[in-house]
Amino acid sequence: MGNRLIELQHITKIYDGHKVLDDLNLYFNENKFLTLLGPSGCGKTTTLRILGGFETPDEGHVIFGGTDITSLPPNKRQLNTVFQKYALFTHMNIAENIAFGLKISGKSKAYIDDKIKYALKLVNLDGYEKRMPESLSGGQQQRIAIARAIVNEPKILLLDEPLGALDLKLRQEMQYELIRMKNELGITFIYVTHDQEEALTMSDTIVVMNQGYIQQIGSPEDIYNEPINAFVADFIGDSNIFPGTMLEDKVVEIFGIVFPCVDTGFGHNKPVDVVIRPEDVELGEPGCGTLDGVVSHLIFKGVHYEMEVTACGREWLVQSTKMYPVGQQVSMKIDPFNIQIMNKPESEDEEAVVLDV
Repeated sequence: MGNRLIELQHITKIYDGHKVLDDLNLYFNENKFLTLLGPSGCGKTTTLRILGGFETPDEGHVIFGGTDITSLPPNKRQLNTVFQKYALFTHMNIAENIAFGLKISGKSKAYIDDKIKYALKLVNLDGYEKRMPESLSGGQQQRIAIARAIVNEPKILLLDEPLGALDLKLRQEMQYELIRMKNELGITFIYVTHDQEEALTMSDTIVVMNQGYIQQIGSPEDIYNEPINAFVADFIGDSNIFPGTMLEDKVVEIFGIVFPCVDTGFGHNKPVDVVIRPEDVELGEPGCGTLDGVVSHLIFKGVHYEMEVTACGREWLVQSTKMYPVGQQVSMKIDPFNIQIMNKPESEDEEAVVLDV
């Protein structure tokens, strides 16, 4: 459970007659790295902006430490926001940028100088006080934006796709830096991204959103290994998602072929969605597995080969360290533990049950 730090209660937000958030309920606990993940337009940035005080909900309340802060402006909240566009003051040097909020708060020069040194050390930019923003790389500018936010000692740091403008290698380095900073500072990070790998790498908890609803909340492992519905399975990593029929407990039929699985409680002859991760399909000689097919496509991905295998008139995505050339006949074998069974949702935006994070 942990200590509840901030709550969103029954939040609804409407833009031009369109509900961006629909009765959203979410709790954030202390000292967690929580990521709001979802496609463009799912409501994740609006959620962050409501937390930060940059947007007011049409309905609902923002509760911080038991106090309603729904109508408080951003500068009165115990949180700071780091945006994708770093928004550094170009006419100020780095020290002046970092000190900006502290000067407004009326802190002493000695206090401010100490904080600048501490923040620069934390973001691995010791000695950069006199540099100007334009002399820094994108990654360095982002670190300064983070330093400027953390010197104000917020209880929560909100990060809105802060690594989106960086190249891949720098983005990966910054992911590790953010994890280190979060652990060192002991504050709550609430992070918005559409990048699944980023969310899986950094988060303690992931909130998957779609069309203004929360689809699933869980650890990265839970979200990846036990997706609650086809949307989550499809959005988090690569998946084979097929329609199936749950014949009985631990037995599912896909395209007329019966597969043993480990799921129970779906009833008899019930239509379901079946999710099989591409790394969980084992290829072998024809006749050795549950079904046979032909390799129809092949890409080398560095750590593995990615193949499409045509079987039962459908394309199956398979990842393997062993290469099977296009045109080769293969068999596919899937461990029962690696077959995920899910109820078919009644509608595309059906909401999952949401509880504590």
